[in-house]
Amino acid sequence: MPIRILIVDDDPDIRDVLKLTLAEENYEIMEAGDGEEALKIVSSKPLDLVLLDYKMPKIDGRQVCRLIKKDLLLRHLPVIMVTGKGEINDKVDGIDAGADDYVVKPFEPKELVARIKMILRRTQRDLEANPLTRLPGNVSILSELIKRIESKAKFAVCYVDLDKFKAYNDTYGFEHGDEVIKETARVILRSVNKFGSPEDFVGHIGGDDFVFVTTLEKAEPICKAVIEDFEKTTPNFYNETDRKRGYIIGHDRKGQEQKIPLLSLSIGVVSNEFRKIDHVAQIGEIGAELKALAKQLERSNYVKDQRK
Repeated sequence: MPIRILIVDDDPDIRDVLKLTLAEENYEIMEAGDGEEALKIVSSKPLDLVLLDYKMPKIDGRQVCRLIKKDLLLRHLPVIMVTGKGEINDKVDGIDAGADDYVVKPFEPKELVARIKMILRRTQRDLEANPLTRLPGNVSILSELIKRIESKAKFAVCYVDLDKFKAYNDTYGFEHGDEVIKETARVILRSVNKFGSPEDFVGHIGGDDFVFVTTLEKAEPICKAVIEDFEKTTPNFYNETDRKRGYIIGHDRKGQEQKIPLLSLSIGVVSNEFRKIDHVAQIGEIGAELKALAKQLERSNYVKDQRK
């Protein structure tokens, strides 16, 4: 898949110069003429880097950068700020807004390409991330679990799964389904950031399956926060009719009509509190059992591993 770069500048001539500069690198280029358009593209298209002009109408580059870095799912997206010659305050404000680097107009093409490649190399570890949520994927998850097991410290691995997601996808379509997955990722990240520790880890296994790794004492507060936040958010995924009646009309494999409850979450909490865990496969097996138990309960719920 080619590297996707968004060029944001209100001057079409500058956009053309930037496109020509990057033409030989086989990047996939997208364009935006102002900050509002840029934010729409950033929130709807998977990108690898943003080249962002500092001075623009409507929303300037600094504000755009702040909004990108404020979003839990977009904060890892690298932003290079493009400023005018000698405007040192713009550079400082751009860096303060969270920009990863800056270039000064008129820029040297080779230097710009070198800076882009440097930033992309720096964020290479994030390229293994899930393309939809940008959360670490299975390679990083496996590495994190191995690290926890080898540390011999007490830990909790919490597997999060969306219930009734297939029915929702079938009814509302994949675009709405993707929005649900992204919002679920935000819910988990918010809860872990608020109630967890700096060393905690959040990953996206794939589809509607997530995982977060924390300490024993933080696991339950995070699970409760995830569930509370998700239950508040869930109604926003539905139209007014479905929201009011509390279910959607679906069909089983025989084509018979079914009332399918609104989306909920099931969390299985695996820990080495009561038993020794020696390998990653153990964690996965226990997690699958606990999630299955949580799914038998009404609405969103979590089940802790209590067996010795």
